[in-house]
Amino acid sequence: GLKDYQFPQDEAVAPSNPFLEEEESSKKDSRLADLATELLMVATSRRSLHLYNISNTRGKVGTFCIFKTVYKIGEDVIGTFNFSEGDIPCLQFSVSLQTEESIQEEFQRRRGQPVSFSTHARHQEACLHTAQSSFSLPIPLSSTPGFTTNIVSLKWRLHFEFVTSGESAGTCLVCGSQSEAVTWTGVEQIEVDTFSWDLPIKVLPTNPILASYVSQFSSTNSITI
Repeated sequence: GLKDYQFPQDEAVAPSNPFLEEEESSKKDSRLADLATELLMVATSRRSLHLYNISNTRGKVGTFCIFKTVYKIGEDVIGTFNFSEGDIPCLQFSVSLQTEESIQEEFQRRRGQPVSFSTHARHQEACLHTAQSSFSLPIPLSSTPGFTTNIVSLKWRLHFEFVTSGESAGTCLVCGSQSEAVTWTGVEQIEVDTFSWDLPIKVLPTNPILASYVSQFSSTNSITI
């Protein structure tokens, strides 16, 4: 933890207020909180382009782009899709922000206890003939960051579900039989394929002051790293 962190011994360059007398313990606690907040900012502000190809057994559906996979409580998870280069038409997609809670086998109430999933935010969109699309899923301030103990672990993930056409792109539209004008109408029935994909992400704690806004009751908060 941060309690073993060695602070600089030279206090002359450290910011201080000569008109306030602070106990050494409270001064160290304040500096630990500032250090923890700074480490959280550094860990969650790093951005790097991540590109993923979306495909099934019949070919490529599109690509998914996300700029980071480490977030803190209260942030928005933003991603974009590009279906323009896909070989298989995508009719609909959904993205769910989920937590996965698992209990170690020796602590389970019954053998083979399934993993528990909770959905905190969800985006669903019909995307036939859509070249590009995006989503934004907020991480609730009242949620719990990921953690692992010898009893239970909580992990975060993005759960994707895709519905693709089982036919070629040309059969997704039906041309009406008119001599003077052409009317395009949607088909009543179409063969589809469905598949899902999970992308693990990390969710870290947030600033305790920001987290306290969700409660009207007075409380004390701390960050553990």
